[in-house]
Amino acid sequence: MSTHARTVICLLRNDLRLHDNEVLHWAQSNAEHVLPLYCFDPRHYLGTSVYNLPKTGPFRLRFLLDSVRDLRSSLINKGSMLVVRQGKPEDVVAELIKNLPSVSAVVFHEEVASEERAVERAVKDVCAHMKVKVHTCWGSTLYHRDDLPFPHLARLPDVYTQFRKAVETQSRVRPLILSPDQVRPLPPGLEEGAVPTMEVLGQTEPEADPRSAFPCSGGESQALARLKHYFWDTDAIATYKDTRNGLIGVDYSTKFAPWLAMGCISPRYIYHQVHQYESERTANQSTYWVIFELLWRDYFKFVGVKYGNRLFHIKGLQDKSVPWKKDMALYNAWKEGRTGVPFVDANMRELAMTGFMSNRGRQNVASFLTKDLGLDWRMGAEWFEYLLVDHDVCSNYGNWLYSAGLGNDPRENRKFNMVKQALDYDGNSDAGPSARGKKGPSHTPKQYGNRGIDFYFSKSKHL
Repeated sequence: MSTHARTVICLLRNDLRLHDNEVLHWAQSNAEHVLPLYCFDPRHYLGTSVYNLPKTGPFRLRFLLDSVRDLRSSLINKGSMLVVRQGKPEDVVAELIKNLPSVSAVVFHEEVASEERAVERAVKDVCAHMKVKVHTCWGSTLYHRDDLPFPHLARLPDVYTQFRKAVETQSRVRPLILSPDQVRPLPPGLEEGAVPTMEVLGQTEPEADPRSAFPCSGGESQALARLKHYFWDTDAIATYKDTRNGLIGVDYSTKFAPWLAMGCISPRYIYHQVHQYESERTANQSTYWVIFELLWRDYFKFVGVKYGNRLFHIKGLQDKSVPWKKDMALYNAWKEGRTGVPFVDANMRELAMTGFMSNRGRQNVASFLTKDLGLDWRMGAEWFEYLLVDHDVCSNYGNWLYSAGLGNDPRENRKFNMVKQALDYDGNSDAGPSARGKKGPSHTPKQYGNRGIDFYFSKSKHL
């Protein structure tokens, strides 16, 4: 063994947490010094691949910076530190190995999409050249990839229900890896690095909008507090299935997605907390439905593994040719909430002003872009990638393919009727159907009176 105490570099990406983090756990067991590292990769702040929108918009960037600072604070409390660098991970790792003769291994969680996997290959190449071991883990899904009831992911069912029934009956969720009491110290003499500002990364701090359905901050501590609030403090989970199609307010849905996307909370942690809640409080369709939605997230990840870059191709998973339009005037009207359809416009303005949109809203505006306007579905997917605080590449592109009729959808030509959807889900809007004697959703929070999303976001004078 080298005379230097062994150091393991933990390359953290979408796993910004201490609990249930196999990367940190493995490093703790295999080195005297642990070097948790986060790189602000300049490629994340370039344009999207087809329409050159900024890849990381202001809402997600603010949430990411919160999450990085929160993880640094947690690591300090455990006797460690998050090392931060601006640069390509493969270059940063090479520089660290060069300057630290004690580095014995680099460990990271594997990702799914091609850009993330290209980074992994580049890091492996650097490490092979410098004779440093690489260890990889799988940790972004509820069910571990190795525990799926399919011989390999090429055999993954193309229908969600078949996938769900198979894993629910034939697989088990692994136990949690607990947060370490202490994290092994950094190697001596290492510069910790500053967390960059939004401006340095090409964005400006977005204005807080009091109407936001997601007025939350990034970070593991915030994620765990949100779960405690939604499960244990308010029992909101017990009515989740009834309220999840809401449009206004913080508690109509779990709002876990942004923290899940950055790995501030583990899907396994949520799962085990659901089961604890069911044993101590109540088990019903709503508690099950939280797990049902986590399974959708898993499914899109595994679809991403199975189909690779077809997730981003204009013909989608079904290799289907559709004469999509690329009309920029129509696209800009959709983006800016100027289509003239109040329900669509309200949701699009909410996204532009807050970085968030309800699940029901997303389904409707996606249907409108692809089925009513006939625009290239990637125009919508890239706008969401830019603005959504909870953007997750597999879920976003998988859902857009689903809406466009090119993905995992056994029902052909699915299309939402915007008028009917607005009446069903936004019945308390300013132009709501009170004359028809129809009530809006009973879960609309009191502070909004009986006004719906149409009222709150369609009436905005500017973006």
